[in-house]
Amino acid sequence: MVHRPEVAPHFYARPAKSRASGGRFRPASHPARIAQVFTQGPLAGNRTMERIKPKDMALIQRLLSLDKPYFSPADLEKALGQKRPALYVTLNRLVKYGVLARLGQGVYQVTLRTADLPRIANQLVYPSYLSFESALSRCGILSQAPYVLTFATSRRSRRLILEEHSVEFRQLKEELFFGYTLQGGLYVAEPEKALLDQFYMVSRGLSSLTPEELDLSPLNLERLQLYASHFPPAAQAAVKRAFPR
Repeated sequence: MVHRPEVAPHFYARPAKSRASGGRFRPASHPARIAQVFTQGPLAGNRTMERIKPKDMALIQRLLSLDKPYFSPADLEKALGQKRPALYVTLNRLVKYGVLARLGQGVYQVTLRTADLPRIANQLVYPSYLSFESALSRCGILSQAPYVLTFATSRRSRRLILEEHSVEFRQLKEELFFGYTLQGGLYVAEPEKALLDQFYMVSRGLSSLTPEELDLSPLNLERLQLYASHFPPAAQAAVKRAFPR
């Protein structure tokens, strides 16, 4: 299942009481708080941050401390402690300043991080795993890099647009939803399963495949035959054509 870390503690630590102030806490001045944030962590030296409010800096640091490739409005509502519509005022301001990026409908990311679109898409639709052309290209079986990110899911097929990139989720039956591993936070089909998933879609007339673009040498034939036994006859026939005895 998708890892959802707990909300990290507030960025600012409470300073020690000062004897000169009679033991009363005196917050740092407005410029001092900005300087404090600029000289710490990944925000140091980022001039874009000069335009936003000091309280927003704490919010950004809190988001950066969470191990999430993207944030939904619900995530942000919980992490930032703001209720809607006040939350959307903050989000619109941070997007305007270039601190947050709106990758898609209800999908936000801190711009100081590089967008990991496969991992984001994988977590947006659960359960799912990278398969078909994308997984075949990733493992070197397919020579051409696809323009569309392709995932298998046991839910309904759908298409998303993330940061102007197209992402397809293609439905597989529950009994065919196997043969994938977790790699760097991303669920990815094993090479043999990715090929069978593709053969299955081709047999249903929902996709295409050019044999000349395939390098089948990395495949484990024993695993391929084992996995193929779970697929309909049309997909099994495609395997036999690809590996004639």
